[in-house]
Amino acid sequence: MPEREKPHTFVVYVDDKPGVLNRIASLFRRRAFNIESLTVGHTEMPGVSRMTIVSRINEGAAHRVEANIYKLVNVLSAQDVTHAATVARSLALIKVQAREESRRRLMEIVRVFRARVVDLAPESLIIESTGAEERIQALVEVLRPFGILEMVRTGRVVMTRGAERSARQDLSPEASGEQPGQKSSAQAVESSHSV
Repeated sequence: MPEREKPHTFVVYVDDKPGVLNRIASLFRRRAFNIESLTVGHTEMPGVSRMTIVSRINEGAAHRVEANIYKLVNVLSAQDVTHAATVARSLALIKVQAREESRRRLMEIVRVFRARVVDLAPESLIIESTGAEERIQALVEVLRPFGILEMVRTGRVVMTRGAERSARQDLSPEASGEQPGQKSSAQAVESSHSV
């Protein structure tokens, strides 16, 4: 019986260099895995960016993807945090029709979902919602009958709970005295054993 696919979340630390995102996206494309969500941003370390990637794949493929991401140039660490204790958040901006007669009801919905109105126009309003994807999806479904004019959603951002970092502790090349993109001997041994 084939292994069941489910969403896997990868946290990847990379050198902030051109072409890194393309190499990682190409790795998923070559294996015909769809990326459901991808967020990239700066970290607390200068010159290091953090990617959060969500892809629906099976457990065996997830291990291989994690190991192969780690081997890419300019990747400092890669970790599948699917089974770790995490805090995950997404952001949505939803522009909805807001006629005079429906505004009071819309404001009540915004309050119940702990969202907020960030723009108010004569015929519409923009609602910002941050939280778990399920809660944002529930808000979208409640707003749909009013007429959603436009919507944009970010990908998921994830952080592991507790004092430990989502990936390796010494990520910055300066801390180890190595060149950017060059893996330490310990990291090289780790990647050779994780295939």
